[in-house]
Amino acid sequence: MTKPGEKIVQTLRVLGVTAEIESRLVAFVDLLLKWNAKINLVGPKTLDDPWTRHILDSVQLRRYLPQPPCSLVDLGSGAGLPGLVLAILGVGEVHLVESDARKCVFLREAARVTETAITIHNLRIEATPPIVADVVTARALAPLDELLPMVARFLKPEGRAVLLKGARWAEELTTAHKSWQMGVTNHPSVTDPAARILLVESLSRG
Repeated sequence: MTKPGEKIVQTLRVLGVTAEIESRLVAFVDLLLKWNAKINLVGPKTLDDPWTRHILDSVQLRRYLPQPPCSLVDLGSGAGLPGLVLAILGVGEVHLVESDARKCVFLREAARVTETAITIHNLRIEATPPIVADVVTARALAPLDELLPMVARFLKPEGRAVLLKGARWAEELTTAHKSWQMGVTNHPSVTDPAARILLVESLSRG
């Protein structure tokens, strides 16, 4: 089993992850490592430190979600990051939207192994029937100006998008403001000092 180191465990506890949830995350990481040798779920180099690069990166979003139960749509879910991880944490009703059929097979197996209830939509985002959700998440999917039309398709008017963005987040936000009105705050990432978590609310074309 690929267990997290002591420092990672301490951070997980601070973020509210119990020992029981940790054991399910261990099962998820083990499965990710096994399957990634067969299909490209995540970049191979990121698996040198999967607990930081993928698990903590996903778990940290929990603090920005409403108290459960809430409804959540994860766009371009890939290996289930962050959507499946958040479902393991028990955030509520979670929908994973992923167009790659092979990745969906992995997601189904990961849900089985971790005993996690999720709904998987093996469709392109634009072809997925709108699911009116409290929260929309996305990680490494598209620049913000391209991502927001996808987000708006699923987000409740009073909902919140919780988006993981890299070092160019400020530039992306400036570009997005040319076409969109929104309330947005940015928060530091615990895994990357250059990255930010963007919380987007009151989203509308502008």
